[in-house]
Parts: sequence; C-alpha cells; structure tokens
Amino acid sequence: MAEYRGCELPDDLFFDLDYVWIRPEEDGTVTLGITDPAQTMAGRVQKIRIKKVGTVLAAGRHVATLESGKWAGGVPCPFAGTVVAVNEAVLEMPNLVNIDPYHDAWIAKVRPDDPEHAFDTLATGAAAVEALQKWIDRYDVQCMRCAE
Repeated sequence: MAEYRGCELPDDLFFDLDYVWIRPEEDGTVTLGITDPAQTMAGRVQKIRIKKVGTVLAAGRHVATLESGKWAGGVPCPFAGTVVAVNEAVLEMPNLVNIDPYHDAWIAKVRPDDPEHAFDTLATGAAAVEALQKWIDRYDVQCMRCAE
C-alpha cells in the first residue's frame, strides 16, 4: 500500500480518482467506500444515509450521502447497478468512515448491471496511486484519522 502526505492509497483497489474506492468481490458484487483523502476533506462524518437494498442506481447516481460539520455530499456509484448490501456499522457510527475508510467503513455493496464494463472508467495500481497523489496535491490534503 502506498502512502502519500499521510494518506493511505491501496494499489489493489479501483478508484474513480475523486472520492470513491471500489473492490470487486468473488460473488460478482463490488464494495464501495470513500477514500482516505476524501474522508479527511469531509471532516468528522456525523451522519450517513445509504440507499436501501434493492435500489437501482444509474451510473453516477449517489449510493449514499455523508454529512459532517463542514460538508455534505453524495457518494456516486461509477456504474449502473443494484444495491445488495449496506454497512449497518457506518449507519450506527458514521465517523467510522474517518477511522477506517478502506476496511470496516465500506458503505455499500452493489451488483453491476454490466460487470464486463463496470470498471472501464476506474483506475487501479500505480496509475491510480499517481493520479490520487495529484488529487491530494491539487486540494492540498494532509490526511488524518479520527480516533474512536
């Protein structure tokens, strides 16, 4: 895993190169969450709303909305699909997103409508890490994590 300006940048995930990380699962679903730099920019997340299981999403539509003391915004799904699971732990403790954005604080699992092309607009590996470093520089982010 790469680290840059305190931000963890896993090179085994896929990224939309803005706010979202994506991990393909063996059952054909994908797990989505927000990146370490994005959680830092948002500040301590105080509220999260996630679309219900069964919700059909168009590409780019929000699978969730996060609110902090200084920001409110959506978490877009980069491909069309259906929500198949939500992370109850982040609904109960929204700031978990600020503590462990890549593991315990995943937001939702989605089954892509077109699995063959779901990752066409995403980056992974060294190319993703390099692009995320540029994003971090552009927004002058120094990542921090909240304590439990």
